[in-house]
Amino acid sequence: MSAESPAADYAGAEKQRLSETRSIDYIPPSERHGHPFSQFTLWFGGNLQITAIVTGALAVVLGGDVVWSIIGLLVGQVVGATIMSLHAIQGPRLGLPQMITSRMQFGVYGAVIPLVLVCIMYVGFSASGTVLAGQALAKLINSSNASGMILFSAIIVVIAVLGYRVIHKLGKVASVIGVLAFVYLFITLLSTHDLSAVWQNQHFTVANFLLAVSLSSSWQIAFCPYVSDYSRYLPANVSAKKLFSCVFFGTVLGTQASMTLGVIVAAIAGKAFSGNEVGYIVSLGSSATMAMVIYFAICFGKITFTTLNAYGSFMSLTTIVSGFRQKTSLSRGGRILFVVLMVTISCVIALISEPAFLKSFTHFLLFLLAFFVPWSAISLTDFYLITKGKVDVPALSQPNGRYGRWNWAGIIVYFCGVLVQLPFIDNPLHHGSLTWIFAGNDVSWIIGWFVTALLWLAARKFDRRGMLAHSVYPNQ
Repeated sequence: MSAESPAADYAGAEKQRLSETRSIDYIPPSERHGHPFSQFTLWFGGNLQITAIVTGALAVVLGGDVVWSIIGLLVGQVVGATIMSLHAIQGPRLGLPQMITSRMQFGVYGAVIPLVLVCIMYVGFSASGTVLAGQALAKLINSSNASGMILFSAIIVVIAVLGYRVIHKLGKVASVIGVLAFVYLFITLLSTHDLSAVWQNQHFTVANFLLAVSLSSSWQIAFCPYVSDYSRYLPANVSAKKLFSCVFFGTVLGTQASMTLGVIVAAIAGKAFSGNEVGYIVSLGSSATMAMVIYFAICFGKITFTTLNAYGSFMSLTTIVSGFRQKTSLSRGGRILFVVLMVTISCVIALISEPAFLKSFTHFLLFLLAFFVPWSAISLTDFYLITKGKVDVPALSQPNGRYGRWNWAGIIVYFCGVLVQLPFIDNPLHHGSLTWIFAGNDVSWIIGWFVTALLWLAARKFDRRGMLAHSVYPNQ
């Protein structure tokens, strides 16, 4: 028997195992598997869903026209998906979940700062998904919306506990179901409505165009804190070009299809759409049977997307706790506890906020940019321009090690990146004092990304912490 057989046997067993055994720990070469195309199906299928439809509709609901809203949304997809896809490459290169790598820039304890904000984001997205999926599930089982939300949350717990492999399998199925449902909806729209007036009603304004760009770019950038969680099992030498392309085109095509449908539906429906998003989409079905099929498609699409958030929240919470406990893994009981905790919080928020969902979700989605753009700029600049992907994996769990407890250079640059955006944010949650320079248009996320990247490059000239000639991995 060759020396490589035990590792090969172990890898084969892992491939057959339904439930994931790893958490935030390093994925050794013996357990790496898969093909970049799995990333395409995951992000394509995951974005063919109702929340993306509603987000696209916001561009029209808030004053935009159809043509320029669709163009603006596409521009934002390309910008946001480029950043997201660059993060995806970090997964197989480092073999680690996304947020634990932040310890390289913030310190073992300092990484808790962006992690807490990421957890809040996950809870918010999960709550919004629970609202819409709960409404659809309630129709399917003929129950109240509250019952639908609770049942949907229970399903999410089971899938998130099972983990990585099941999520990818769901992504493949969701791609098929999503394509069929969206083809039907588009055909229905084209055959039952005269869209000529909708296309001809063009009233370009810079403000509405940039709103559409911000909606879609924030949607994509919000994936950045967990995108490499789903690519970290790929072989370390996987083609960066192929991986980038699969993630990029998967997320752009899926999201743009959903948001385009949302734009057209909102333009046709007018005021009838807001507050009745799920009901109006389902009303496009030509029969009661088709209505039930659409309800099912909505539920299934949201299962994939909300599971991503539940799994991501579990990974982030585990990373927070492990940083102080100096552990690199989590027991199955702890995994279940963390998943149940995060999903329960999301469900409670969904139950409380359902009537005001559309308005609150809009503000939440756009305001997220201020906190994740600086983190993304620091992470990508460090990975591609400074450390070149070299990491000391054991030191990520050692407060007294190479990366230290708190990296004040990273923390200060991060908060500078947040602060520099505040004067340029135009959001109901915060009105910046300098938005008049851009005629009231919110360009804060663009300013924040480039300023933070430049600050981090400057800071790293004085702080050479973590600079390695070769990566250091744990003993396998």
